[in-house]
Amino acid sequence: MNTTSFANTVALLGRSLRHMLRSPDTVITTAITPIAMLLLFVYVFGGAIHTGGSYVDYLLPGILLITIASGVAYTALRVFTDVSSGIAERIQSMPVGRSAMLWAHVLTSLVANAISVVLVVLVAIAMGFRSGAGLGAWLAVTGILVLFTLALTWLAVIPGLTAKSVDGASAFSYPLIFLPFVSSAFVPTSGMPRPVRWFAEHQPVTSIVNTIRHLYAEQPVGHDVWIALAWCSGLLLLAVVLATRTYRSRVT
Repeated sequence: MNTTSFANTVALLGRSLRHMLRSPDTVITTAITPIAMLLLFVYVFGGAIHTGGSYVDYLLPGILLITIASGVAYTALRVFTDVSSGIAERIQSMPVGRSAMLWAHVLTSLVANAISVVLVVLVAIAMGFRSGAGLGAWLAVTGILVLFTLALTWLAVIPGLTAKSVDGASAFSYPLIFLPFVSSAFVPTSGMPRPVRWFAEHQPVTSIVNTIRHLYAEQPVGHDVWIALAWCSGLLLLAVVLATRTYRSRVT
């Protein structure tokens, strides 16, 4: 990315962030809803769920993934709005780097999700979450969450470019938000029926959640970290290729 494209991307990033801050629905969904879920599961359901330790410590990694999935859903809507309203074509008619618009939406998602994740972690600490993890473990958790955010964000760009309606673009988020419920995010998979357990243990959320949980608990991450990295890296590579090709064919 040259200096001009970088400046274009920063300018479009500022535009996208301003639109996001002016949308109360976005703020409520990406920041307040995950915190409400954290409070609900810990203080209402947590007493009936046995995980062998503090439930807020067990639950936090799953809530972080739901926070990101909820925030990423708005990327599809923002891209859809720009494309369907003609803003994308107008930007392309100006001396603006071809990839600037997509990168602006991706960076907006990274910034918004980083803020939401920090808020959720601070609330979890206030609720009793504790971790003796060192700086390396926290950086590893940050790296995994950034990779997960990038993979889902580029994936969200595809329905944003191809959807025919707002409902079509927003429907992208439902499977992402549902997946953590059929994983080890809220309860151990050992108590699930065999077919559900098999699905839960072989879908990407479980390996990512287990890796983050073990890093926070200063425990060996085992093979979960390689499975998590493979899922995130594979999804990211596939999504970038498909999103870029779709963007080139959609916006001429």
